Amino acid sequence: MTSTIVLPGQPLGPSSTSILGPGSHIHAGHIYSSLAGPLAKASTSKAAPQPTLTVSRPTGILIPETGTIVLGRITRTNPRQANLSILALGPSGEHTCRDSFPAIIRQQDIRATEIDKVKVAESFRVGDVVRATVISLGDERSYFCGTAKNELGVVMAVSEGGDQMVPVSWREFLDERTGARELRKVAKPV
Repeated sequence: MTSTIVLPGQPLGPSSTSILGPGSHIHAGHIYSSLAGPLAKASTSKAAPQPTLTVSRPTGILIPETGTIVLGRITRTNPRQANLSILALGPSGEHTCRDSFPAIIRQQDIRATEIDKVKVAESFRVGDVVRATVISLGDERSYFCGTAKNELGVVMAVSEGGDQMVPVSWREFLDERTGARELRKVAKPV
């Protein structure tokens, strides 16, 4: 059994030399891929020596969709929003992205309560690793993400002095070396 990646509409060969399988279709005497994914060529029986061409969808999420939990790094902040670079998909980063996806966490999407009191600078800093959910596909430039649940927020932070910090409450991280505390929107451990 051999396997290569094919795209929709890609010709797989003439229908006279192969048998049509799931994920493929025949047009004008040729077999074409209907899906993007790995192509499997397998002989079904000894009576029919022609291989069956099957294209299957890859498992897992390939791009962020509404409701997807993502992991990303804060790249820039201003008083109204934080810019996020999505690095992995899934609650614990099961699917690492080859290229990062740009996203924005708006001030009103940081917490579910007391939205008017939220300050971006007290929730995120550049370099923080954040677990967030995709709220919408956003505009043509970036996704819109939010951290308005207890299990969403900063999961890894580095202090101003460059030391790794540990969470001590829902809104503070502690630098164990210096004892300094810094405000963040801390994610509840999952």
